[in-house]
Amino acid sequence: MKKLGMIIAVIIVVLLLVGCSTATQEPAADTSGDTVVAEDTPEEAAAPEMAEGEKTFADLTVGYAQIGAESEWRTANTASIKEEADKLGVTLKFSDAQQKQENQIAAMRSYIAEGVDVIGFSPVVETGWETVMQEAKDAGIPVIMVDRRADVPRELYATYLGSDFVEEGKKAGDEMNNLLPDGGKIVELVGTVGSAPANDRYSGFRETLNDNIEIIDSQSGDFTRAKGKEVMEAFLKNYGDEITGLYAHNDDMAIGAIQAIEEYGLNPGTDIKIVSIDAVRGAFEAMIDGKLNVTVECNPLLGPQFYDLALRAVNGEELPEWVPSEESVYYPDNAAELLPERQY
Repeated sequence: MKKLGMIIAVIIVVLLLVGCSTATQEPAADTSGDTVVAEDTPEEAAAPEMAEGEKTFADLTVGYAQIGAESEWRTANTASIKEEADKLGVTLKFSDAQQKQENQIAAMRSYIAEGVDVIGFSPVVETGWETVMQEAKDAGIPVIMVDRRADVPRELYATYLGSDFVEEGKKAGDEMNNLLPDGGKIVELVGTVGSAPANDRYSGFRETLNDNIEIIDSQSGDFTRAKGKEVMEAFLKNYGDEITGLYAHNDDMAIGAIQAIEEYGLNPGTDIKIVSIDAVRGAFEAMIDGKLNVTVECNPLLGPQFYDLALRAVNGEELPEWVPSEESVYYPDNAAELLPERQY
């Protein structure tokens, strides 16, 4: 009987221990359940629903119709577009139009046929784009103009990303006034005829230029270094020592002109004051050498802003008509200090 009593006592103890173990596991199961409920709160559950259907950078296929590679500025602009696509995982279809509008239009039509998500392009000239941009609109493909504008109705493009070329021209005019306070005779190297920067830098410059400064000749250097040198040689042949200043619509033309001035036997930056636009590394080097007096910045590193706008357009966001870039004016006195920081 004593043995039977001991066995019964052991069984009771075991049953009590099992009961305690079961009781301690139940709250753990409840706690786990509470965690699941907490993760599924209305606020947190709403986020993925809001993002549903929206594209990410990795989903984007972008067609980009570039003008060409006419200058240091354009080379830096192209690098920014390509490098940012790689960084973000964007599929980029890129074409170089070699300064020809018909090549850009052909590239844009190929992008439309391929069904890209967005088309970006820098119009080589302002006119002649309405038909192809209407085709893109009909296909439901947003178009973003980068660096240069096209003369088209507002409804044909998502936005324009770039500089205020008129303001750049005004800044250049102010700087020429400072360099020639007693007046003088200057020549002008104009960019590609019919392009937005050429048109606007031409008119902006004249808005601020003092009356005692006379523009004795104005010719296109097509934004290239070689053409800038060629036209400056003609200016010097025709006017020689009469020329006291040069306004170039970009740095590459100014650098070509500097070569022509030196070959003619004059000192660029001293005998002929020079103001140009872009602020590329070559301009900083020329300022350090005392051959260029001022460069007005036009920022080419537009890749990050472009893809941000492209994604917003594809996801249905209404964009402003114009997204301007911030820019400065640079002088010889701090060119050496700033040159190492320049990315283009």
